Amino acid sequence: MTASLRRAAGSLLVVGLADKELSATERAWLKLIRPAGIILFKRNIADAKQTRALLSVATSYCATHNARFVDVEGGVVNRLSDALAPIPSAQAVARAAQRTGRIALAREHGELIARAVAAFGFNTSLAPVVDLALDDSAEVLGTRCAASTPAGVVAYARGFLAGMAAHGVAGCGKHFPGLGGGTCDSHLETPEIRRAWPQLWSEDLEPYRALSSEMPIVMVNHAAYPLTAGKKRPASVSKFWIQAVLRKRIGYKGIILSDDLEMGGVMKFMPIEEAAIEAIRAGSDLVEICHHAEPILRVYEALIAEGERSAAFRKVLLERARACERKRMKVFAAAMPSALSTAKFEALHARILRFGERVAKAAL
Repeated sequence: MTASLRRAAGSLLVVGLADKELSATERAWLKLIRPAGIILFKRNIADAKQTRALLSVATSYCATHNARFVDVEGGVVNRLSDALAPIPSAQAVARAAQRTGRIALAREHGELIARAVAAFGFNTSLAPVVDLALDDSAEVLGTRCAASTPAGVVAYARGFLAGMAAHGVAGCGKHFPGLGGGTCDSHLETPEIRRAWPQLWSEDLEPYRALSSEMPIVMVNHAAYPLTAGKKRPASVSKFWIQAVLRKRIGYKGIILSDDLEMGGVMKFMPIEEAAIEAIRAGSDLVEICHHAEPILRVYEALIAEGERSAAFRKVLLERARACERKRMKVFAAAMPSALSTAKFEALHARILRFGERVAKAAL
């Protein structure tokens, strides 16, 4: 039973690495944990060859059908900007599409990001952001949000996701149930978003309702919604938000991913070990721990210990691991694509720059 619990616990974790090469210590704990996937950041990325090599080695220690995550939304969130090229933000692309009438720009945005991340060996970009671009969150989210209306967000995200899918890269809608009404950064604090249920359902949740079957992955945020049945509990550890709303009321059947559990939005609410247990108990398929080895190992051991202590949690953990494996087999079925030749990589770089110029021109 302990061996089964260990496999299950590891297979629900997505983990970050320290540098551009694996250390001996990282190889040891990756081999122990066998996580569901790897997420890389700028600290891990020098160029396509190095990144592909790092992913290849790291995922050799992971569970089968593993995730290879990176954040490339365009604009300020683009882990490949130094290694490849800047890419316009979602807001810039959506506005360019509206001004020019070229709705295909959103799809092209998704296609270029998919081709970029695939060139570096990733199978998922944690995009698009489907939060509403509201005044409350303007200083926090900036240009990451496509539009202020649900219709505008859905139009952009639908095209973007289609472009990603056309190149075999999974997209991830975020940050459920919506950060548009937030005034503080969930990396640092637990935002309390004081939007009532009818407003959330008709506005913030509309992208998830409209695109439920088109989002392979949904990321859940660490904000609290005190005017709803979720009260002051962060959504990432809330059965109300994950099970009652996302799974049952919206009917979402894909992979549910917690935002990084090292973020202050949840760590100031409860210890990271408890947060991981509660996220899985609430219905998450995968939890991210993005930066440090120590909390990764603490969470891994805490999941096992809770499974040994509680028969109810043991059942949840084993069932979630089996279900998540089935979903990963579907979403992450393809092997890492072949590396681009120098000429093709340079052509991709040039095409991204031309796309950026067209988007910028439309803003004038």
